[in-house]
Amino acid sequence: MRDQRFFLLVYSIMAQNQKIYPGITSPISLEGPKQVDLKLSQKLEESLRSYGVFESQQEVDHRKEVLHKINVLVRKWIKDVSRQKENIPESKINTFGGKAFPLGSYSLGVNTKDADLNILCVAPRHVKRSDFFSSFLDILKQQKETRDLRLDMLFASLDLPQIPENIDLRDESLLKHLSEKCVRSLNGSYRVTDEILHLVPNKETFRMTLQAIKLWAKKRGVYSSALGFLGGVSWAMLVARVCQLYPNAAPATLIYKFFMVNPSDRIHLMPIITPAYPQQTSTFNALYSIDRTCRKRSTSFRMAWLSRIKN
Repeated sequence: MRDQRFFLLVYSIMAQNQKIYPGITSPISLEGPKQVDLKLSQKLEESLRSYGVFESQQEVDHRKEVLHKINVLVRKWIKDVSRQKENIPESKINTFGGKAFPLGSYSLGVNTKDADLNILCVAPRHVKRSDFFSSFLDILKQQKETRDLRLDMLFASLDLPQIPENIDLRDESLLKHLSEKCVRSLNGSYRVTDEILHLVPNKETFRMTLQAIKLWAKKRGVYSSALGFLGGVSWAMLVARVCQLYPNAAPATLIYKFFMVNPSDRIHLMPIITPAYPQQTSTFNALYSIDRTCRKRSTSFRMAWLSRIKN
């Protein structure tokens, strides 16, 4: 009995002192960056800037202004729609709320200058999708602030009487009693990208690495879910997993590690599963020929990288 209590105490101490890392397995390496890694990462950032990957401060501010404008429009529009519904008193209309959330590359902090602005609008249960894709889009077309940006709008009507300002869409209970389209709007857009950011050990390192991988994929012609390649979310999840395995590594190191193929995964056709409930594959469009193309491009990158290091 005394031995049992002793071992339980030892296990308890070990559990309390063991750092918890995100991911389904513990990291492969906790090694930090060497001086050469930091220099390579600095050159990486300079190279990305030469390709015009990063937005100017003016462009960043403009996107924020547009998002704020859409937030204001959504709340006003919900009030207008509510007034058209029967038996809703005016005193309640001002409490309904509503909110617009950025999606995709913008929400991850890796959007480029030419990227669309993807936005998810959420409303209380009495406001329907048919309301949104008719009257609200007409209102949006009249706004001069949005004319120079390509907008991709999604909508979800939540099973709530009102939308609080501090609502957390990662809450799985919000998915109850929703239509399949609303669940897809929430899970396939905002919840997945938000969960990714919560699961990476270093957001800035993740963003720099993802910017580089996205640029590489576009230049090599393997970036497009519509054509059967990987889309933005799939590339983001792959990079996030590498960041989990090497949580203290610099972006230059993570890029090399990214192209190290795990032999145990070769029997699968790119199984990339979203981290937010309900889980689903993000690569349902992937084709066998495209899988081979991506692996071939990865092998070419590794050979070029090793050659550069040796020389």
